[in-house]
Amino acid sequence: MDTDVLIVGAGPTGLALGIDLARQGVAALVVERADTLFPGSRGKGIQPRTMEVFDDLGVLDAIREAGGGYPVQMIWQDGRRVGEHRMFEPVEVSEDAPYTEPLMVPQWRTQEILFARLTELGGRVAFGREVTGLDQDEDGVTVRFGATARSGAGDSLRARYVVAADGGRSTVRRALGIGMTGETVDPNPLLVADVRIAGLDRDHWHAFPPGGEAEGYLAICPLAGTEDFQMVAQFPEGTSVDLSLDAIRKVVATRSHLAPEDVTEVRWASDFRPRAALADRFRAGRVFLAGDAAHIHSPAGGQGLNTSVQDAYNLGWKLGAVLRDGAPAALLDTYEEERRPVAAEVLGLSTSVHRGETRRGGATRQLGLGYRESTLTRETRPTADGLRAGDRAPDATVAGVRLFDAFRGPHWTLLALDTEAPEPGAPVRVVRGPAHKTYGAGLFLVRPDGYVGWAGDTAAGSAEYLTRFGPGRDHRP
Repeated sequence: MDTDVLIVGAGPTGLALGIDLARQGVAALVVERADTLFPGSRGKGIQPRTMEVFDDLGVLDAIREAGGGYPVQMIWQDGRRVGEHRMFEPVEVSEDAPYTEPLMVPQWRTQEILFARLTELGGRVAFGREVTGLDQDEDGVTVRFGATARSGAGDSLRARYVVAADGGRSTVRRALGIGMTGETVDPNPLLVADVRIAGLDRDHWHAFPPGGEAEGYLAICPLAGTEDFQMVAQFPEGTSVDLSLDAIRKVVATRSHLAPEDVTEVRWASDFRPRAALADRFRAGRVFLAGDAAHIHSPAGGQGLNTSVQDAYNLGWKLGAVLRDGAPAALLDTYEEERRPVAAEVLGLSTSVHRGETRRGGATRQLGLGYRESTLTRETRPTADGLRAGDRAPDATVAGVRLFDAFRGPHWTLLALDTEAPEPGAPVRVVRGPAHKTYGAGLFLVRPDGYVGWAGDTAAGSAEYLTRFGPGRDHRP
């Protein structure tokens, strides 16, 4: 084998997975068909649950420094300011949810931060490597690459597992013959561009509803931490969208009070038709689909990038458990079992937000997503009001210990709250303390990805659970 895990695609999904595997000491290589990281702002919203993931992966401070909050939307008409609109209703920070408001960070900056963290941990990205096909057998996967300028010929790599994080037009997904089921969310094409623009303040997200000669809305949002604005413009169905500087200047001048020359530079531009689609499977043998390769979202509500990073977070600890700790390979079956229903739920949410049927709010923060129905979940208490196995493990302070600090790192954590608990006999961090208002009393085994895997009033069954799914195994190599 050339590597244990080959990750195809150096977007947020692939980089986050690379970080998770690198910190576990799993040999992994990220390959990217482009020569550089993605240069645009497309996925700019970081939701509170993803902030918790980034906290664990060691990048949250850099992400917060690079970004900022969502500005109030300023609505314009005929060159006049006619109203304001908040994109999100503010939510008070609480002990159990220290991050409540989404951050705005251009996707290119998020990727730079993830790439730097991956490099810091000894991980590597091989740029200019385009996958052309693959074959798999009982022991691994052979991935073929196209010719490169350096070698002048194609080559191949051998890996135990492959993760396709290569986007909505995934080459790997197509090579596997996995279909996607979906729908057009909006038949009207969108232009999204990162521009330098004069004549607008950077304190508001500027919205220009259709009117006069305009054929669709225009929105211009300052990108925190940069001198750029992200511009989004809608066009009538069937329009061939022109991405040139002159065309973008014309759109801005037609739909706002700004002059064409106020757009001084186009740094990146793309067009797309909003759609929602879900892969029929998230796994084929030793190959997994993650991120946009598995689910494609409307940009409304900022759900796509976040769901993708959380795919990586779910899969990362499971690959580590199998490859590093000798867990049964069947553990990897739970990736699709857990993530596909979540992706389907979030796809419905983002589509509803796009169509104006649902406001951005509690659901879009993704703190309520969980795995109560998973075969990895064991709720042994006869009655359990509130927090249950399968739920996200909230933050709290127990006996002077902040739980998010205790959870940080790719390990299991046992919370013993007003309940006797034996030593787990495995590399599990134990936090003991009194009952807590969020958790109540009992025992809670928290997975490496911050979800309660097992919960009980006594320790009965916890050792057997760890033997099957956690690090307390007697079948280690």
